[in-house]
Amino acid sequence: MSVSRSGPLPVGPGAEYDVVVVGAGVIGSAVARTLARHPLRVALVDAANDVGDGTSKANTAILHTGFDATPGTLEARLVREGHRLLSAYARETGIPVEPVGALLVAWDEQQRAALPRLAEKAARNGHHSTRMLTAAELQPREPHLGPGALAALEVPGEAVICPWTTTLAYATQAVRSGVDLHLDCRVEKVRPGDPFHRLVTRRGVLRARHLVNACGLHADAFDALVGREDFTVTPRRGQLLVFDKFARDLVRHILLPVPGPLGKGVLVAPTVYGNVMLGPTAEDLTDKTATGTTAEGLAGLREQGGRILPALLDEEVTAVYAGLRAATGQEDYRIAAHPALRYVTVGGIRSTGLTASLAIAEHVRGLLADCGLDLGPEQPLARVHMPNLGEAFLRPYRDARLIALDPEFGDIVCHCERVTRGEIRAALTSTVPPGGLDGLRRRTRARGGRCQGNHCGAEVRALFEEYGEGAR
Repeated sequence: MSVSRSGPLPVGPGAEYDVVVVGAGVIGSAVARTLARHPLRVALVDAANDVGDGTSKANTAILHTGFDATPGTLEARLVREGHRLLSAYARETGIPVEPVGALLVAWDEQQRAALPRLAEKAARNGHHSTRMLTAAELQPREPHLGPGALAALEVPGEAVICPWTTTLAYATQAVRSGVDLHLDCRVEKVRPGDPFHRLVTRRGVLRARHLVNACGLHADAFDALVGREDFTVTPRRGQLLVFDKFARDLVRHILLPVPGPLGKGVLVAPTVYGNVMLGPTAEDLTDKTATGTTAEGLAGLREQGGRILPALLDEEVTAVYAGLRAATGQEDYRIAAHPALRYVTVGGIRSTGLTASLAIAEHVRGLLADCGLDLGPEQPLARVHMPNLGEAFLRPYRDARLIALDPEFGDIVCHCERVTRGEIRAALTSTVPPGGLDGLRRRTRARGGRCQGNHCGAEVRALFEEYGEGAR
């Protein structure tokens, strides 16, 4: 297994790859993992110094049923199938998931009139368990809901999940099963050829028979490198507020609005980490690096959150962040095979991409076969079991058996999130170690709590220097 962040790339005979997957977010990592089930030489590359460092790290962390997808679209099919696959995979690998269900809340007569149509759409998507709730039925289910809610559509099966662990699980399993992961490896040019494409990167040249574009926000730019101009990605910013753990008892379900033309709208949802999340906004921009939050955006969220769950505004905000989604002007995924180029584009993957990731990977595998890739026989993947970051499950600081085996798992370093020295050490020495402190936070929650690292930051940094890549 190989993970590299510096130095030259492999050269010479035998250094060619059957497939290079460009983009190590949740989609690219899922594709690499799926391909690792075959006797292929596969590389997963990314310009960042960690996996899941783009759109994948800043989504709304919901495992969708796909009840409100447009029936008949590729997205609807892959989200429905992906929900089944990821639910099973999470159980197998220890990714925290909480099946809290969702309530689609109507706040005016127009929205209430739309609920039966949404229930009908859900049924067309194969989701037949939705149920209409009156205002009287809604109140005991969500006692802190703001005044004026007229009705709701109950959607069982919706869940919250840890998106960071999901991407890391895919990448870890891919690497342990033979995939080469090259980080800090931006692709600057592509020189199509036969039998090998040549990818010119800042660290050298990669040669590949087949290419997969999983570049997210930059999928259109990578398409252009191989001579395709099929769509344009417009970054759609979503700003979010994360409230302190004291707010967790205020909400029992994912509270969804009736969808609008720019997406699913602003929601209130619990997180697997024990917080409450409010957002996202939906702002179409031109800058694909504009992940900063704005005073106007956050004020708008607070205004909407105050109507949905008034008591939420009395709680402390732990963090604010923003993510960019890849809008393409088409309400469906932009997944296409180009057999003459031995190339597959996986573009236009928006907020449902986390849920659909394993199904998208299976779909891409089929498209690569259509492009002439000889997959060969299937082989078992290396087994993985991920560290638990979810509050609803046993955390290391409470695990007496684990602490008896290794006392460092009882030595708390980050008191806000109750992260132990053992967890930090394990993350820093793992198969895919973090490239920096932000990556360590996504693996352990260290520095992600109420004080945002003011108390534990120095000790966390010292551990990073002791066990991290810089120490090896």
